Amino acid sequence: AERIAAEGLTNIYVEGNKAVVLEINSETDFVAKNEEFKSLLDKVGSALLSSDAKTLEEANEVLVGEEKISDLIINATATIGERISFRRFELLTKNDDEVFGNYLHLGGKISSLLILSGNDEAVAKDVAMQVAAMRPKYISRDEVPAEEVEHEKSVLKEQALEEGKKEEFVDKIVEGRLGKFFEEICLLDQTFVKDSDLKVSAFLDNKNMKVLKMVRYEVGEGLEKRHDDFAEEVRSQLNN
Repeated sequence: AERIAAEGLTNIYVEGNKAVVLEINSETDFVAKNEEFKSLLDKVGSALLSSDAKTLEEANEVLVGEEKISDLIINATATIGERISFRRFELLTKNDDEVFGNYLHLGGKISSLLILSGNDEAVAKDVAMQVAAMRPKYISRDEVPAEEVEHEKSVLKEQALEEGKKEEFVDKIVEGRLGKFFEEICLLDQTFVKDSDLKVSAFLDNKNMKVLKMVRYEVGEGLEKRHDDFAEEVRSQLNN
């Protein structure tokens, strides 16, 4: 249980108006590329897609055949010989007048799953690719917590003062630089990767579509990573 499992894969499964994105972790990238591991991911994803699980606790109780997902993970750990961890999932449901946008990058190292109003799947995929590539944390500025904005303002103010800017101009400078901050973290404020003349908001307006929900998973984000020194490991084995 103490061993670090920060590698692995994400994947997306879609059936009708339901879609699920999930992440299962392993200790090494080598195991994540194994067909047995990919099969495990598929089994868990398919089972979740047929469920109404809302929490990880509920998801672990979902049956795959006659076996709970939690037992499936324990058995995979025993079979593969590495710690396997079902880290997270999100199950989304859309309406008939909405569309899923989904995109896998680097074979599942990054997954993005969106719900958009409208029915243009090509547009939905383009926006999903944007999310995978540019890592927005929020759809729009309205979603950014006030404390996060205030923290950024204080950092920018301190920077401006350290640069020798006059106190009376600092607030305007901060407001200008805050725009760059929103461009980094808000999808609608970002420059559209397929057309640098457009913001994502303008691209969507042109297509008469809106992003209603956005999920982006990157394998191992926020987890402590292994930092193995292979040469040191060999030396320690030789000294035993």
